[in-house]
Amino acid sequence: MTADIKGRTAFITGGANGIGLGIARACARAGVKLALADLDTDALAAAKAELGDLTAVATLVLDVRDRTMFQRAADEAEAAVGDISLLFNNAGVAGGALVDKMTYEVWDWGVGINLGGVINGVQTFLPRMIQRNRGGHIVNTASGAGLVAAGAGVLYHTAKFAVVGMSESLWRELAKFDIGVSVLCPGPVATDIIERTQKLQPHLTHSMSEEQLTKARARDAKNKAFLAEGVSPDAVGEQVLEAVRNNSLYIHTDRSMEHLIEERTRALLAALPTEPLRATA
Repeated sequence: MTADIKGRTAFITGGANGIGLGIARACARAGVKLALADLDTDALAAAKAELGDLTAVATLVLDVRDRTMFQRAADEAEAAVGDISLLFNNAGVAGGALVDKMTYEVWDWGVGINLGGVINGVQTFLPRMIQRNRGGHIVNTASGAGLVAAGAGVLYHTAKFAVVGMSESLWRELAKFDIGVSVLCPGPVATDIIERTQKLQPHLTHSMSEEQLTKARARDAKNKAFLAEGVSPDAVGEQVLEAVRNNSLYIHTDRSMEHLIEERTRALLAALPTEPLRATA
């Protein structure tokens, strides 16, 4: 799509907190109109108060797992701030459980948000973007944990790997419509995603021993400290907007996953057969 994004309208899920708010701020400074979707009504009000002097802002309460709610939010957003041609499927959670403590409820919750929310965003807005034939861009938030299995938990890795694959496929298919696609694979970013996730995640403590609870709390504290040392959401927002302008497929916030990506790539290449397979008679 054209690198000139001024005057376009963006729909950002998880747009009132963390990376989503960083993207919203970058878009507002670039003259992009905003539709911010989130479950946090107080944060939505604060974001509108902050950004309303820079650009037109609509706010919408949205559970990205709810397709009917998504369609309604899309209609309301476009009526308020114009046709959406920049889509940021950013809403996500950091939760999960140890593999021996997983439940169907936790799977449905985590995958429903981290993968289902991206699917719902694309399926809600992409047909509109194609029909209007004015180009556009889609950014899907995955993670460095969508490129390598690095201990973030089976649920999180499953969903984020799928978002990367979906984005790569869309990138190939949407070029003919002048719709760009990027996948954001951040390393540590200084957000409060762990705290917000803990408020939303189905509770598992009833099935955990005291020792397991102690270990889980220690792991959470370590992860919070790790994120606190990461890049700022505002810096990520500017990186994302630069990727949209340059039509870049991959967006990395740092080089923290470099060694693990190299290690995984070597393992994949080493597993290839040394001789081509021959058809049997």
